Formats: sequence, structure tokens, C-alpha cells
Amino acid sequence: MPTEVPEHCPGVESENAGKASACAGCPNQTVCSSGEANQPDPGIQLVKDRLSQVENKILILSGKGGVGKSTVTALLSRSIANVDSEKNVAVLDIDICGPSQPRVLGVQDEQVHQSGSGWSPVFVEDNLSVMSIGFLLGSPDDAVIWRGPKKNGMIRQFLSEVDWGNLDYLLIDTPPGTSDEHLSAVTYLSQANLTGAIVVTTPQEVALLDVRKEIDFCFKVKIKVLGVVENMSTFVCPTCQKSSEIFPASTGGAQKMCEELGVPYLGSLPLDPRIARCCDEGKDFLTVLADSKALKASKDIVAKLLQACKDVAN
Repeated sequence: MPTEVPEHCPGVESENAGKASACAGCPNQTVCSSGEANQPDPGIQLVKDRLSQVENKILILSGKGGVGKSTVTALLSRSIANVDSEKNVAVLDIDICGPSQPRVLGVQDEQVHQSGSGWSPVFVEDNLSVMSIGFLLGSPDDAVIWRGPKKNGMIRQFLSEVDWGNLDYLLIDTPPGTSDEHLSAVTYLSQANLTGAIVVTTPQEVALLDVRKEIDFCFKVKIKVLGVVENMSTFVCPTCQKSSEIFPASTGGAQKMCEELGVPYLGSLPLDPRIARCCDEGKDFLTVLADSKALKASKDIVAKLLQACKDVAN
């Protein structure tokens, strides 16, 4: 894995790898010129073997931070697990620098145990588990200050060394953008039959601009976009239950964008501050907030998602 890539690097697949003028002084010049850097990563096969019993592998993406991607991931995972108790669901948190799933799912005080078959994920419910680097830190306040290669290695370990068992759905919560974590996940899942991606956004154009880039990333690396979820589409007052728009959708919002780009629109989720409070406290909002309009809306989104997964399988 290159440590510092020159500005005009020809790339490890080029015939000039390690031989171009831009390669002079690069610490990876010898490795590239020998052809060693162009060999298949053995981790790809390890991941394929480990995830062979995982039916659906879904990336949760967002081009912009702060759109509620981790909350949506938790909402979807809990909802899918609740629909059918016979279905096994897991969440993999690959937001290395900002892991939030342990707190959101209410298991931040748990520890990961290792056995002969690998790391054991932490179980939230009988059919819902989670793995995150948050379990491996000494304190929730510890900063993770890692370069790309170390993040890459950690993601490979999560995908190939965790004892996921037989899963129906593995939801992979990613950080915002299209950076190291995304490229690592796509590379390692390239032969593991990745089902597709869900993209999360909010209605305003400043978020949709970045989401368009995220969708373009999916097109370029050949990831199927299962659908777009518009989060925080309206604000629902917990007292009077009236709705109001707090994020302007001046260009038609996520639904209009989906029509333009030709990707499925899964639906919108109202902003319910009680769900945010449940996430902070690690409570199961499905049982605490049965009357929430956001949870009611999520049922339609989950139904569309499950159907999309079936369509991909067929």
C-alpha cells in the first residue's frame, strides 16, 4: 500500500509503474517496478470466504456529514430485525474516526471477544449484532488518528476476521464522502457479491450537491444504488404533532434528484427529536416511540429496501 503518492503517479497497473520520472524518490518505486504492487490483494479472497454466508451486503452512504446516516442505519437495522425475528441482521461501523453505532444501538459498554473463529460481534438483540472500532478503544473520547493504510487494514479485519455467521443482512455504516474507507470497502467486497448501496441525504441543495457526487461514485465503481432516503424532510413537533419544513427544498429535494439521475427514491423520514434522544441514550425507539411518524414512514422504506434486495438476488 503506497504511503505517499506522487502527483503524477502512473499507477501500479501502468507499464511505467516505478519507471516514470514522477517515480523518482518515491518510497514505493522498487515495489512498483517489480510488479509486486499490482498483485491481487489476498484480503479480497479472505473477505469473500468470510462473507459467503451473508446474503445481502449493503453500504449506507452519504456525500455530506450531518444528514443522519448513522441514525438511519440504526433505524433500518432495528426495523429489518423487527419485521422477521428469523432474519439475522448485523451492522458494521467502518467510520473509523467517528464510530457512533455502539452508542446509538445502546451497547457502548460492551466488549468484543475473540475466539478461534474470529472476533465475535456484540449482540443488541437476538437477531441484531454490531461491530465497530468503538469497542476496541480504551475510552469513547479516544481520537483515532490513522492514515489510509491503517484504516484499510482495519476494514479488512472487520470484513474477514469477524465471525459474522449466517446473516440475511449486513448494513455497513460508512463515513461521509468518497475516501479511504469507501475505496477499501468496495475493493474488499468486489468479489463478495455486494448487493448495493443506500444513499442518505437531507432536502436542501447544499446536501444534494454532495449526494450527487456520492451517486456518481457508485456509478463509477459499479455499485448498484438501491435507493435514496431523504432524512429530516420535515420537523414533527412532539407536542402538537404538526409538521413544518426546516430544510428548504428549493430544487425539488431528493425525489426530484432521483428522477434526474435515474435512481430509486425510497422515501422521506420526518425529523423527530425523540428519536435523536433515544439514539443518545441507546434506547430502542421501535418500542419507546410507537406513535412516531418517522417510524411509520420507515416501514414503507424498509419494505421497498427488502424488495430491492430480492430484485437484485433474482
